[in-house]
Amino acid sequence: MFWKKKKSNFNAKKVAWEIVGREGGYVNDPDDPGGATKWGITIGTLRRVRGSNVTVEDVKNLTQGEAVDIFLSDYFYKPKINKLPESIQDTVFDMQVNSGNNAIKILQRTLREFGQNISVDGVIGPKTIAAAFEVDGDIDYLRDAYGMSRREYYFRLGDKNPRLRKFARTRRGNKGGWIKRAEEFISPEYHLTDEQFRDRIRRW
Repeated sequence: MFWKKKKSNFNAKKVAWEIVGREGGYVNDPDDPGGATKWGITIGTLRRVRGSNVTVEDVKNLTQGEAVDIFLSDYFYKPKINKLPESIQDTVFDMQVNSGNNAIKILQRTLREFGQNISVDGVIGPKTIAAAFEVDGDIDYLRDAYGMSRREYYFRLGDKNPRLRKFARTRRGNKGGWIKRAEEFISPEYHLTDEQFRDRIRRW
């Protein structure tokens, strides 16, 4: 490896607890393809972890600590997000929980925009890791670029599927949960103004 890791201050478990806080308690929204969900853990995920006999009641009884453990094992270490530059680990981790390996595909597309010749396959391998470190360098712009790509991904979901727009826009027409979540990881100067947001969703 040609890069050097800086001394780490990153705390993956702390980030996992923050994700649990963002995800919130039990929901079973008919418009959410994940189905019954608690602390961000869908019934499908819990069945993969515990077995096919998991029920909705099991989801309802899931503790925050159990959700944190699943996030760390299956959404952080297993996809190798811990191998990426620390400047983007929390935002890619958060997106991995929210949207599966689309999080990694968004990163790979973003890296390609910076001239990196890598595949968009949703898998973090040596080439993706090397490309991320090369682009990241000594500045934090990769973090902002990724966050903006992530925000646009949410907008495109709303463009394609009207049933998903409620996750990106409130009933009053303001920024919804998806957009606010993406912008938590973007520098304030790159946040959309209310006018810019409304222009982007005008077609909705």
